[in-house]
Amino acid sequence: MSARTARITKVGVVGGGQMGAGIAEVCARAGVDTIVCEADATAADRARERVAISLERAVQRGKLDRLSAEDALGRLTFTGDLDALADRRLVVEAVVENAGAKTEIFTALDKIVEDPGAILATNTSAIPVMRLGMATHRADHVLGLHFFNPVPVLPLVEVVPSLHTAPATVAAAEEFVTDVLGKTVVRSQDRSGFVVNALLIPYLLSAIRMAESGYATAADVDAGMELGCAHPMGPLKLADLIGLDTVASIAVSLYEEFKEPLYAPPPLLQRMVEAGLLGRKTGRGFHTYDRG
Repeated sequence: MSARTARITKVGVVGGGQMGAGIAEVCARAGVDTIVCEADATAADRARERVAISLERAVQRGKLDRLSAEDALGRLTFTGDLDALADRRLVVEAVVENAGAKTEIFTALDKIVEDPGAILATNTSAIPVMRLGMATHRADHVLGLHFFNPVPVLPLVEVVPSLHTAPATVAAAEEFVTDVLGKTVVRSQDRSGFVVNALLIPYLLSAIRMAESGYATAADVDAGMELGCAHPMGPLKLADLIGLDTVASIAVSLYEEFKEPLYAPPPLLQRMVEAGLLGRKTGRGFHTYDRG
């Protein structure tokens, strides 16, 4: 049975952090049986709490009714055992942006997921999909599904096939994203940064260099773009939201592929990552946040 002819009703998500939890939430809200796999039971419990808080927030804001939120949470299973994903039709990997970690997961999923027609997807921002596909014996069923943070709010998903990805795999993935999740698809070639980050990251790095040089303060850089260009969020606030470690990781991937100096992470960004000042998730980046 091809990826195109079998409807995706069982989804697995590897990683229950900010992105993984968001992907799992939108799948469950769309009526899909979803399993979230974390490193261990403790991390799985944290992932469940993360989704529950997000659903409650949606209820409080009037975006979701109480019964729908409870139904969505009931469709979710959280586990520390990767073997629980054996019967999934689609598995989305959403772990830390590290090529080695992602490759290990794809190698393991290739052995665990029983259906040879199942789709294995990565939520990577910049790591080549081809590299992950070649870690399996089913590269024709591997592609990128790049969601955007916060996943329950932002409507876009980049679909990224590699040179090996079968057309039926792309069609089935796009059908799931549009018809089941109700999101909009843009398709990108398997190039570092895809469409959005290839445009966004150089802009964020330019703002970081401006603050680093003392040309303008972080507050003034953000105010300039918010009030002068009608951006909903300034570049340094956005970098903090994404996570400065993620911004640096994408920048490194872009620079390694294209060797453009403007893609190289600025020294200030590297020092902040080394210091653990990663933005919103740690309470401090270019701005300070209440972690509560």
